[in-house]
Amino acid sequence: MILNDVNRGIHKNRKRKRIGRGPGSGHGKTAGRGHKGAGSRAGSSPHRMFAGGSTALWQRIPKRGFNNKWAKTVVVVNVGEINDAFADGDEVTPEVLKAKNLAKGRFDELKILGEGELTKKLTVSAHRFSKSAAEKIEKAGGSMVVVPGKTPVAEKQGKTPKKAAAAGGE
Repeated sequence: MILNDVNRGIHKNRKRKRIGRGPGSGHGKTAGRGHKGAGSRAGSSPHRMFAGGSTALWQRIPKRGFNNKWAKTVVVVNVGEINDAFADGDEVTPEVLKAKNLAKGRFDELKILGEGELTKKLTVSAHRFSKSAAEKIEKAGGSMVVVPGKTPVAEKQGKTPKKAAAAGGE
């Protein structure tokens, strides 16, 4: 290694490249854009996934399974975790669980599962309860409150979904 090579090419405050300022600058006339073609025009930018004309990586990778972008995100909390985090007689809500970092991240619904033991009398509010969780909460003398989920857009607009209309059978 040559000692004077260490800092060569490193400029703290590098001057910007002044393009289109005549032939003497080396970046005049076409201003580094080449001759003609779409890339020489204003407002041209390749697609984000464009790979220079060859098949893009995302097209070459095999696709497996199905991803439902409309699916609800359900976060689960076990009764054992609730038992450790709350005192007897407390009220357990999705907001409180989020504050205590038991229900992490963004979610649409909260489900209480029956893993662990529940020894305290609690009022638990959630969107869903497993059978074992419901049994353990009632066995401990607590109560459950089913919180309504998000209202579908069709209901907000006053439209009835086709499935609901078909099931109703007027």
